[in-house]
Amino acid sequence: MKSFNVISVLLSSMLLSACTSTPKSDYDVDYDFTQLRTFQQQAPAQSNDPLSASRIQIAIANTLEEEGFTQDKNTANFQVTFGYRIDDKPKDSGLSIGLGTGTWGSSGGVSVGTNVGVPIGSSTAKIQTIQIDIIDPVTNRLIWRGSDSFNFDAGGEQKAADTQATVSNILSQFPPKK
Repeated sequence: MKSFNVISVLLSSMLLSACTSTPKSDYDVDYDFTQLRTFQQQAPAQSNDPLSASRIQIAIANTLEEEGFTQDKNTANFQVTFGYRIDDKPKDSGLSIGLGTGTWGSSGGVSVGTNVGVPIGSSTAKIQTIQIDIIDPVTNRLIWRGSDSFNFDAGGEQKAADTQATVSNILSQFPPKK
């Protein structure tokens, strides 16, 4: 019974980790990130979704402050800006085809099976992609960029939590570990 519990915990963690994406980032390899201590946020261009913009801005500030950076408009040694977009992605059709072979004693066989799912609700999924840019305020040059995305069906508390988790995942790669 104990081994069953261990196996079920391992399978659950593998399934949950399969649902998360890996953020992507790139950076200026010649930049000295060790000197960065204070940041200033730049508001993105006008948004048609102010709730998402506000959630992202708050999540960036919270995450950077948790990492030990201080928000300071007057003496910031890096600036943070972000962009985001929402795309529609077709949902899986639900059509599956399986092929199997097997033997039993001296007999063999081949099997083909299909499974068709009936779509309920919308035929598209919403995907929000967030991109965060870190800019050197002296040279006004991009020094780091990270991005990631998540699926959502509706707004509210779940989307706010997914936004915070996605921003945290992106900024977990900042500053880069050379």
